Amino acid sequence: MKIMVIDDSSTIRRSAEIFLGQAGYQVVLADDGFDALAKMNDHRPALIFCDILMPRLDGYQTCALIKKSARFHDTPVVMLSSKDGLFDRARGAMVGSDAYLTKPFTKDSLLKTVRQYTAPALSK
Repeated sequence: MKIMVIDDSSTIRRSAEIFLGQAGYQVVLADDGFDALAKMNDHRPALIFCDILMPRLDGYQTCALIKKSARFHDTPVVMLSSKDGLFDRARGAMVGSDAYLTKPFTKDSLLKTVRQYTAPALSK
């Protein structure tokens, strides 16, 4: 199963890649929203983790574009942010995000989120 991680921080991308790779997932990395949108058709991720604060195209805009896409509107998007405010969560929900994960995340919290949003896909 492929999981996309969109984050402008190489540290966060690398951490997610290690945690998810150890759990047996294929990981597709993107350093901003434009990079992610360019890679989505080729890789068709089952789940997307998307940072909020990124240059060029931020996480809210990226999530909104993914959710407006006919092909990817059902793909779960989990927002990543170092801010854990109600406003950020609400704004993420408004653009269609499925969940919110606060950075820095632990391996357990990351994998728990993956299982939560991919378990139905496994039973199909």
